[in-house]
Order: sequence, then C-alpha cells, then structure tokens
Amino acid sequence: MHLMINSLPESPDTTVCHGGKHTGTESCANVSIFSLSSARNATAAPHVYRDFPIQDRIKSMSSKWTVTLGGIVLALAGTTAQASHFPLTISDIAGRSVTLPHEPKRVVVQDGRDILTLALLDRDNPFARVVAWNNLLAKNDPAAWSNMLKKWPQASKIVNMDFSDDGQVNIEELLAQQPDLLIAQLRSKTVLQQTGVLDKLAQLHIPVVFIDIEEDPVKHTMASVSLLGKTLNREQEAAQYTAFYQQHLQAVEHVIAKEKNHPVVFVEALAGKAGLDTCCFTHGKKGWGDLVEAAGGQNLGSKLLPGPTGSIAMEKLLAVQPDIYLLTSSQWTNKGSMAIPFGYGSSQTRVDAAFGPLMQRIGFQQLKAYKTKQVYGIYHQFYNHPYNIVAVEHLAKDFYPAAFKSLNPNQTYQQIIQQFTHIPAEPVMTGSQAPIH
Repeated sequence: MHLMINSLPESPDTTVCHGGKHTGTESCANVSIFSLSSARNATAAPHVYRDFPIQDRIKSMSSKWTVTLGGIVLALAGTTAQASHFPLTISDIAGRSVTLPHEPKRVVVQDGRDILTLALLDRDNPFARVVAWNNLLAKNDPAAWSNMLKKWPQASKIVNMDFSDDGQVNIEELLAQQPDLLIAQLRSKTVLQQTGVLDKLAQLHIPVVFIDIEEDPVKHTMASVSLLGKTLNREQEAAQYTAFYQQHLQAVEHVIAKEKNHPVVFVEALAGKAGLDTCCFTHGKKGWGDLVEAAGGQNLGSKLLPGPTGSIAMEKLLAVQPDIYLLTSSQWTNKGSMAIPFGYGSSQTRVDAAFGPLMQRIGFQQLKAYKTKQVYGIYHQFYNHPYNIVAVEHLAKDFYPAAFKSLNPNQTYQQIIQQFTHIPAEPVMTGSQAPIH
C-alpha cells in the first residue's frame, strides 16, 4: 500500500552513500509469477468487514482473492496447487525467461539469508539442495544461524563461498560445486552482468533465477516465494504461505484505509551497529522505506534522499521533526556495537537497557518523537526477510496503537515458524517501544 504524501524539501544537510557501500554496514547502491492455489477453503460471497479485533478479522477474512503483482495475477483459490512439470520455463523477478531442464537438486544461494525462504518450501531440510552459499545469516544474525544449526547441524559443512554482498562471485569456485541452479537477489544482477558471470553460466546451461525481498519488499516477497515454489517443485508450500501473508496484509490495509492521519516516520537503520558516534543512516524507496509506507506511514528518507539509502544529519532531523523515530537493530557482534539486541535469545530487559545509550546521543532528546514517547525499535533483518509481514504489523501497531490494540506481531512470527517451517520455535524479540522516560 503506497500513500501520497506531501513533498519535503531537499537539504544540504542530507548526505548520501557513494561507491556502493555505507561504510561497514550495508549496500548503498540501488541494486537493486505465477498461478498458485491455497489449501484453504474459498467462499463464494464477498466478505463484509466489521469493526472487531484485527486478529479475529484476519481469521474471518475470505481466503479467495485475485491479487495483481507486477502485472501477474496470483489466484488464491480453494484448490490444491499443481506440481511443477519439467522442462519448465518461468519468468523471474528481473523479467528474464529462464528454462529449467529438470527439478534443481544442486543449488547455489547468492544471499544466504534466502535460506529463510527455502525454509518455507523445503520444510524438512531447507539446506538439502544447497551445495554452496554466501552465509550472510551467520554474519548478520548469528543467533538465528545458531538456532537453525540446532535442527540442521550438517549445514555448517556447506561450502561458504563468501562472495560479496553486491554479487561478486568467484566463478571457478562456483562451478566446482557442479550447480544446476543459482538463486540470486535482484540487487546483484548488475554486478553479475558486468563481471560476465551471467554469460558464463548461460554458456554452461546453468540457470540463474533472480528473486527480490529488499527493493520492493511487500510485492516482491510474495512473488519471490511463488517463483521459488514453482522453480523447486514446491508450489503447494508456497501457496500456503503467500495466502497467509496476503491475509495478514489485507487485514492491516483494511484498518489503515480508515485512518486520515499518516505519521511522518524516520527510520534509523543499523542503529548502534557502529557505536554511539554514528547517526543517522536510513532507507529511501526500498527496504525499510517501503515497509513504513505499507504500514501507513510517510517515510522521511524517501523525501530527503536522492538515492535508495544514505545518512541524514541530526540537525536536519531536528529541523524537520518526524512524528515517529524508528531504530532498526540486531545482535551484531562487531567491535564497538551498541545495537539493540533484537532477535533470538534476547529479552525485554536487554532490549530496554540498550535503548538508553542510543537515546542519550547528542540532539536525540530534542526530537519531538522522544518528547512524545514515539520512539520504537525493530529487528533490522526484516528489511530483507521473507517474514517481513511481521514488520508491517509491528509498524502499523506503532503508528496506530489504538486501531491495532489487539494485534500481536510476535505471535504472527511464531505462527509463521510453527505453521510454515520446521525452524525451531524459540523465544524471539522482534520489536518494542522504547522504555518510557
């Protein structure tokens, strides 16, 4: 859901990333489907919404929709998804036609966080097909990686190619694994083209399928899960999850549509990762920016940044005064990190304690959001995560607490884990309001 918002002025206080990376953090470049069926029963008559708690509304919604994603219709009907038949020709998120001669059995994963998507599809063992990957999960969220190792310890033996986050890859090392498919994030497409990797793989008849969960996270998450469901002959599993995702998204959108006021939100991404002297990196029209707008907010970064990511000076934030300040954070292990420990194995006590130093930085307590107690934190990894519907729910609840009083995003996360994956269901902190000062 995208909302029209008033234009905000460009500012000389705005700094942007150049050279492809924001120092020591994440990529700054703007690097950056199919017919499916749900296993749920369909209802013939349109559903009439009433004003009752959103969790009940989600349960009561009809499970039959026709949803247009990027010009492709996903029909969520009450029939069983069909198995894929090979050879199979598909269109990936980059719009490329890709032919798969057989069901892939030896897969290379360019961005290791996509193992969380495979967990929705190859539920017994998401690592079963993976012969090599870039284990970004271990680098960016060691607690989540540790949790997966409890269930699948053999995953530690998979070749970690360690290719860079912008898509550069050692082609000889890749070919040594004898892959029959490369799954890559859309943001890596430019680099894979420029380095000749795509041409080399095409010559060797090794298919490459591009997915995306970051550049257009709401629309492309469902499309990417459906795409991989077809690619890996897991259409039924994909349909089950996308139906759930769509159901929860529509429930949020139904409530937001009634709201007349849409708060201006500033997202400080990677809050505390580089310590307390760095502020304030943010997302524009990608990742957190799109998630904020899907939840009914006006993303300040989308108006102040000329590119997809960059940094905004605290002086500029004090001049603009956003209504809500959101810190995204995780359990990074780099030296000097003062991040809020969202994720597995954390606790409300630890999270509350970590907010304090970040809110004591110069200028922070002069922000309107601080004074009005509108400071929130959320698990950073949701910006590039197939379970990002949990982030949409968290943000919607933060922006409209009265309207979403009964919504429990952490419960939604646990439902995804328990109903659609075999990942161990351990306690996890996915988001929180800052302690009242």
